[in-house]
Amino acid sequence: MPRLRISAISFLNTAPLMWDFEQGKTAGELSEYFDLSYTVPAQCAEQLKAGTADIGIIPVAAYTSIPDLVVIPEVAIASKGPVRSILLISKVPLEKIRNVATDNSSRTSAALLEIFLGKFVGITPGFTPQTPDLEEMLRWHDACLLIGDPALQASAAGCYVYDLAEQWHRWTGHPFVFAFWAVRKAALGEVSPGLDLSKAFQQSRDHGLLHLDEIAATWAPRLKLGKAVLREYLTNNIDYSLDSENLRGLKLFFRYAAECNVLPAAPEIRFLL
Repeated sequence: MPRLRISAISFLNTAPLMWDFEQGKTAGELSEYFDLSYTVPAQCAEQLKAGTADIGIIPVAAYTSIPDLVVIPEVAIASKGPVRSILLISKVPLEKIRNVATDNSSRTSAALLEIFLGKFVGITPGFTPQTPDLEEMLRWHDACLLIGDPALQASAAGCYVYDLAEQWHRWTGHPFVFAFWAVRKAALGEVSPGLDLSKAFQQSRDHGLLHLDEIAATWAPRLKLGKAVLREYLTNNIDYSLDSENLRGLKLFFRYAAECNVLPAAPEIRFLL
């Protein structure tokens, strides 16, 4: 059987999900079934859409536009409160924002920002996708959206900073789901006999969560942030489940995104059986 092509995200918050795919004997065993590559969230989605990847950790917004996907159950990148890595950073008070430079690596965070500003704040600024560079983004814009590692690293002294997951929870009372593992239905016929696809990804997450100290220590010099800071982020800001509470938040996001014409109407969430 051919190996299934995985498109993963090269951010700290995905590191616990990838533990078994990267570590020692387990990585060697899984490499018999999977071919792994890394990119940014938007490209994961594009690779699934183009058929150049079979499995991807995709921004949930991509689920509204890529047909024939199934979702691996129980695993996600979510937040039940402040997330610290999805930030709206503004030079002016919220209600005075006229234009925003948006990090071009994730459609989900941009969609969340549009819903937050349009539905909850009541403003409709212009949005310009840009590469994630805080200084350059704010050079010509009132505000910017940073996600992932650049948001964790951002120094925003003198600016207004809004954690979008925290704002979502404040306004809706629900967690926010940013990404999940999705599989092209067409690839399911290529799964090797005896391989439990869902179990492989669930166990990798479970094992990763047992090694957060090691993950934080590895990433601290890369991000130039303290190990304790990263350990706190992975433990208390990111939730790696797709439980009933997170699913309710996800469905509400899909509903609001369609009502605000931010995203197409989402199909029913179908899980890998």
